[in-house]
Amino acid sequence: MDPNQTLFSVVTLMPQEDPSLDRIQVYNVCIQQPLKLISDGLWAHENLIPSKSSYTMLEMQILVIFFITQSFHFLLKRLGFPYLASQVLAGFLLGPSIPTGPLEAYKKMLFPFGSPDILNTISSFGYTFYLFLNSVQMDFNLITKTGKKAWVIALLNMFTPIILAGGVFVQSFNPLWTSTLGQKEADDLSVITISQSGCSFAVIACMLNELGVINSELGRLALSTAFINDLTGGMMAGLGTAFVTSVSQGYLMVARNLFLFFVYLTMIPLVGHPVMKWMVRSTPEGRPVRRIYIVAIVFVLFILSHIAKYFNQPFMSGAVILGLTVPPGPPLGSELVDRMELISTWFLSPLFVTCCAMKIDLTICGPPKFVLAVAFIIAITHVIRQAQIVAICQYCKIPARDGFCLALILSCKGIVDICSYILLFDGTQQSPTVVAVMVISVLVLGTTSRVGVKSLYDPSRKYAGYQKRNIMNLKKNSELRVVACVHKPSHMIHIKNFLQVCSPTLDNPLVVDVLHLMELIGRSSPIFIAHRLQQKTQSTPNYSGELIVIFDLFERDHAGSATANTYTAISPVSLLHEDVCNLALDKMASIIILPFHVRWTEKGLIESEDNKIRSLNHKVLERAPCSIGILVNHSSSSQNSVSYKVAMVFLGGPDDREALALAKRFASNLDNKLFVYRFVSHEHDSTNWENMIDNEELREVRGAFGKVENVTYEEKSIDDASQTTELLRDVANSKFDFIIVGRRNGVKSEMTAGLENWTEYTELGVIGDLLASPDMETKASILVVQQQQTKVLTAS
Repeated sequence: MDPNQTLFSVVTLMPQEDPSLDRIQVYNVCIQQPLKLISDGLWAHENLIPSKSSYTMLEMQILVIFFITQSFHFLLKRLGFPYLASQVLAGFLLGPSIPTGPLEAYKKMLFPFGSPDILNTISSFGYTFYLFLNSVQMDFNLITKTGKKAWVIALLNMFTPIILAGGVFVQSFNPLWTSTLGQKEADDLSVITISQSGCSFAVIACMLNELGVINSELGRLALSTAFINDLTGGMMAGLGTAFVTSVSQGYLMVARNLFLFFVYLTMIPLVGHPVMKWMVRSTPEGRPVRRIYIVAIVFVLFILSHIAKYFNQPFMSGAVILGLTVPPGPPLGSELVDRMELISTWFLSPLFVTCCAMKIDLTICGPPKFVLAVAFIIAITHVIRQAQIVAICQYCKIPARDGFCLALILSCKGIVDICSYILLFDGTQQSPTVVAVMVISVLVLGTTSRVGVKSLYDPSRKYAGYQKRNIMNLKKNSELRVVACVHKPSHMIHIKNFLQVCSPTLDNPLVVDVLHLMELIGRSSPIFIAHRLQQKTQSTPNYSGELIVIFDLFERDHAGSATANTYTAISPVSLLHEDVCNLALDKMASIIILPFHVRWTEKGLIESEDNKIRSLNHKVLERAPCSIGILVNHSSSSQNSVSYKVAMVFLGGPDDREALALAKRFASNLDNKLFVYRFVSHEHDSTNWENMIDNEELREVRGAFGKVENVTYEEKSIDDASQTTELLRDVANSKFDFIIVGRRNGVKSEMTAGLENWTEYTELGVIGDLLASPDMETKASILVVQQQQTKVLTAS
């Protein structure tokens, strides 16, 4: 391949007459018409010159960029570097920043004159869509829900570094900077503090999602702060761009561009939001948005990007404003994200970052004094930002470690920042040296922020069992606090049946917090709604209408003895367990009830199996701040009974004792019948400490304190695991409504020896797994209980 054979037949560099325009190079080119788009292929007899075929060169460039990027990422991800670092390093390698010796000729062949422009143009579409989709996922209503803490942190985080770093370290020492560096270089320092004082909501949300802390308390505060900071910075950037690019043409042009910018900023939401609301209303519930609506929105996006240039705004400003106008979440927001995310976020945007990095030449970074000055201003700006965030967090009684993690999060830089710096470079608003140092700072800040937060912040540490939050340690006749989780409508009736069997009375009160768990789609910010508060404010769409009605009726039917609060949590599937554990911690719950992930038909066949629910159950079992019960239902029918027949299978251990404590509360209603089956090994040692505790807990149901009319106690001697299976089969066939067992987490005995190898669902334990097996042919609901874990568990 001849590097001189390109899309243009003659390329000549013209002499520059104006020395002040040293960065602008003028070429004289001749274009051969018609342009050749596609190569004749490997078997062509003539004109086999791929570099003269624009589409062929584009394919080769994309393949090489992705190969180099993935190679870098394969090595760097093990050291904690983000994917962005690999994209930038690929740009440095393919550009002039990293000399490659004998391979330089191949770089010129791969990127001949004219071909990078095509790659830049196509990838810039991807970046436009990337900004649009990230704006779609923002919830503009978040600005009205954000507390004073986030507003104070965001505004001070924006303006304090500009005032201190820009005013004190730059303007106050301007004569020193001018004499040391020169007038032009000293003027460049003023812009650096402004560019470093902001943060991008898209970058922060992506980082928090990667680290798995987006719906933690710290993550929610960081998102709210970043949202306000990003909006403020965007407004300042728009106004600054309109002023700086027009001031040379007179103040009349400045006033014109500012006026048009305000019209642009206000008319898009005023016109677009009602139209998109109409699109949502015209879409039947549960159905996807019509394709014509998606095409229309994309068409308007391109038109708005084109209009922005008439008042000197960047092409992506229309994408951001239009994206904020789209109602987040389903059906419209989620449909846009589903259709465009792959091509924009994972394909074209990485290409755009690499193309941006290819424009930087680190080999001509300018005088070392200027490089050090730029690095110093960037460093001092971030030191001021982080110090003030930590100070504000200390004043707000936020732990010092969490405050430092928040400072690291808000200092994170990413793709949006790199592309903003390159746009300044393209517009000759910043020198190559300043842009090169700022791009390097993005890599340093992006990496250190992720590594620092990952090593310092563990949201699961607050779930450590320092307090006894289980049913065994409740005082007699004290209220039972339950957190019940619902994923699907079919779960509601089974949860209600469980609450019925709890038999709430004035002497045995029940407080239940029902949490509807939904997957976060088409938005960045997780949502947590308390529907009892929502009914007063009416500020949030009603996501769980049927749930609210069912449990309001339950509370009305048990007036004075039961309280039912309903909530909706919308988060990424991998992080929903944080919402469950947070609610249980805040409400001081004694037990969390989780639905099992398998649903059976009336004939005992598996109807559906949701591994996302199973993964959530495992995470809650590991981290929960209280006891947990997994509710297994073989039947989809509603019981609605006033009395229940309940069996309790007791083998011994903490989990079985917790299950027994719950069974005793069931038996407090004399209409319920409780049957306690204790399985005892022939080698049972009654002097063993665990066995002594078991005997003490069983004294009441054994009749040691007097005959209990509605409780039947039976003791079964077991020789081996096969007898355990047979006795469980007898229990399963006895037509109980509920069967309660302990998970027996970490407990092994002769009665279950060997059965562990056949356990299919480890979260149910050996006994629970046997009872849930279709071979048992039981219609009873099975509740598997695990007592609160008192040791600190690290997050996976």
